[in-house]
Amino acid sequence: MEKRAVPAIEQVVLFYSDWLIIDLDGKLISAPSTSPENQFINEKGQKAASTLGAAGDQQMIADIFEIYLKSNEILSKRSELTDKIQSQLGQLRPGIRLGLDGRILEWDREFEEPEKGHRHMSHLYAFHPGASINNRENPEYFEAVKKTLDFRLANGGAGTGWSRAWLINFSARLLDGEMAYEHIQKLLSTGLYNNLFDAHPPFQIDGNFGYTAGVAEMLLQSHEDGVISVLPALPKAWQSGAVKGIKARGGFTLDFTWERGEVKTVRLHSAQGKKSDFIR
Repeated sequence: MEKRAVPAIEQVVLFYSDWLIIDLDGKLISAPSTSPENQFINEKGQKAASTLGAAGDQQMIADIFEIYLKSNEILSKRSELTDKIQSQLGQLRPGIRLGLDGRILEWDREFEEPEKGHRHMSHLYAFHPGASINNRENPEYFEAVKKTLDFRLANGGAGTGWSRAWLINFSARLLDGEMAYEHIQKLLSTGLYNNLFDAHPPFQIDGNFGYTAGVAEMLLQSHEDGVISVLPALPKAWQSGAVKGIKARGGFTLDFTWERGEVKTVRLHSAQGKKSDFIR
């Protein structure tokens, strides 16, 4: 980590540290800022894409700052940059804010959306692949994720294979095995070519990798500190099964079996000789 990961992380942190500006409220924001491929209706009634401090940017910057600080803590390192990032993180505008209807805001304010079922959901980064939102620590945000996804789907969201793969992962993180299974079936029936490549011309491998990542999230989750969840989003269709060699954060490898929807055996191996605080 010290020789390969941290130097790369540090370069990203340096970029964002210089990228941020102070807004009128004294908070640090990403500027200019977008939410990939999506638009909003501005105060003049025009479609626009560029803004200040979009949720996705703010969430990702907070995440990489926290990762950098944690890596320095693990390595027992402290520098002027560490102090600067710690200060900027405290001044950063929160990337998770709720609208009047309880959904997570995608932009810096509550704009009208011209494409309400947009395929991208970058404002849910803090939920997945980030780990700032979970039902145990901030259930109000967890519910807000559900409302955000329900709104997108009710308006025709998730078309291409890769977008469907995102929904498998989101559903798994919502601990909703049936929802995840439903999106798996839709991906298989409408999102793949005959050769199983993700059907987004010519093809996009993120749909394939996203699907396998989503299945892994249905079977095992370890994004909460000190917690490893076995079969957190198991659908009824997968009544019995076995997994061998699946990895969890913290250097853990698990083998486990289940029958009639219930875990029967679990074998935990720690590559670092550590103990998991909690397995559920």
